[in-house]
Amino acid sequence: MRQTIDAAAFQQMVIHAAAAIRAEKQRINDLNVFPVPDGDTGTNMSLSIGAAAAEMKKQSFDTVGKAAQATASALLRGARGNSGVILSLLFRGFAKAIKERETMDGRDLAIALDLGVAAAYKAVMKPAEGTILTVSRLTAARAADAARQTPNDPEAVLEAAIAEGQLALEHTTEMNPVLKKAGVVDAGGKGFLVILQGMLDSLRGVPMPEGDSEGEAKVE
Repeated sequence: MRQTIDAAAFQQMVIHAAAAIRAEKQRINDLNVFPVPDGDTGTNMSLSIGAAAAEMKKQSFDTVGKAAQATASALLRGARGNSGVILSLLFRGFAKAIKERETMDGRDLAIALDLGVAAAYKAVMKPAEGTILTVSRLTAARAADAARQTPNDPEAVLEAAIAEGQLALEHTTEMNPVLKKAGVVDAGGKGFLVILQGMLDSLRGVPMPEGDSEGEAKVE
């Protein structure tokens, strides 16, 4: 069991997450009907976190806080579309929470997810439920519960959070009339969970999606 996440592990988590959503981007695009049916949510989220992954491959960091700050900065610079901007806000709050941390445990992870959600909600003038905001909020709430039980197990915290996020994602169809009419779940929420799953897969040593030539590099 991994008790903490160091800078190198976090860097690899971001790289793996970018590979994961790159592999799923077309499926996510196909879900994209809200707020505008322009079919680019998967592409925008992939390009946004792809910018962060590129940054993680360029250099190494001596603390997880510095790695998270660099991730958030790169995401902000590379943010595409509404979904990319919200993703950058989620990571900005996340990074702020662990700014001074050398490593991150399960409790730190839960707090970081919560601050990320707070940053995203604060920046959106009229938050709509049944979106990535809903999914991220319920994901963070479950992470907090899990961290109280297993504060030294970030994998368990992330796994529990993703499971709750999947339930929340399924409910987005009923929460949003546009999604209900189309019979799909929210594209942004799906993309967010793909990213979190990629991060968890990295911690567990799961190989990156095949055919992802850009995501081959490992951070040593």
